[in-house]
Amino acid sequence: MSYYVSLEKMDRIINELKKDYKIYAPKRFANRGWKSDNDLIRYSEINSVEEIVYNQKSDFSPKEVFYPIVQTLLYFKEDQCIENALSDDKDIIIFARPCDINGIKRLDTIFLKNGQKEDNYYKRLRKKLKIFMIECREGWDSCFCVSMGSNKTDSYDAGVRFNNDCLLVEVKDSKFEKYFDGNPKEEFVPVFVEKNLKKVNLPNISSQKLLKAAYDIKLWKSIDEKCISCGGCNTVCITCSCFDTTDIIYNETSPDGERRRIWSSCMLEDFSTMAGGHSVRKTAGERMRFKILHKVYDYNLRFGGEEHMCVGCGRCDNRCPQEISFSDSINFLSEELEKVKGVDR
Repeated sequence: MSYYVSLEKMDRIINELKKDYKIYAPKRFANRGWKSDNDLIRYSEINSVEEIVYNQKSDFSPKEVFYPIVQTLLYFKEDQCIENALSDDKDIIIFARPCDINGIKRLDTIFLKNGQKEDNYYKRLRKKLKIFMIECREGWDSCFCVSMGSNKTDSYDAGVRFNNDCLLVEVKDSKFEKYFDGNPKEEFVPVFVEKNLKKVNLPNISSQKLLKAAYDIKLWKSIDEKCISCGGCNTVCITCSCFDTTDIIYNETSPDGERRRIWSSCMLEDFSTMAGGHSVRKTAGERMRFKILHKVYDYNLRFGGEEHMCVGCGRCDNRCPQEISFSDSINFLSEELEKVKGVDR
């Protein structure tokens, strides 16, 4: 069922939904961007439909809503250990674009299907999640979701088209019908972007020889000279899932404290440092090689199917202070491997 909803009525619906849900959407924070004169668009709780930024790409993904940057796992006190309980009974609604919805699916695979046990700390927040899809018909300059096959999705509870004075809402989950009932019915089916300005050619690494060639291309050396290993690209990525686990002691003389899970980044210098000080990946180029191959090769190899880990949102290209393009790097890798194949023919 689909509806025509005025902005005023949508605010009333949001107020009703907030009785049972916490509602998150892309929201503007003036002069908070990573450059001094930029605004920041980040997921935050909203109280009005007019707070939702639907006509710009958010700087951050929605993952921090259900996969917190800092998450307390348990508390320890003398000889006791107590698992942290969720403090809010409300479920969660997020307004998200198709690429991010597909990104959430990738995180589900990492945390819930990656081995014999599910990650309970991820699962208990994830199961609260309801998704209102923001229709995305055109995308932006840095988007390459079509190349990654993540421009479309049917995994949402409601689909929304934002117009200047109204919304068109397709309700798929019947539990939300009661909130929209009474609004004029409207014929509406969300439309998805079919072509991006940017196109990415994925590498076809079909042999160990090609994998070895991928390790040795000159791209990684050039990144050594440019990348500052800040990890900003990982922070804004919807599918990056790495974390550190840290024990916090409340004071020096007390055995009391808590164990926290904190986002980390494969691009940080000390991320791959092991006990004894040995680092598996010493240079920025080696770390970028690991990240790119994980996004467009390793994930697909491990979990099979057609999908890759990267969903082509392009946030990493927008965020990099050194203007290193992740999408261009993938294309360069593919071009170099095609040269290797040409030599073998």
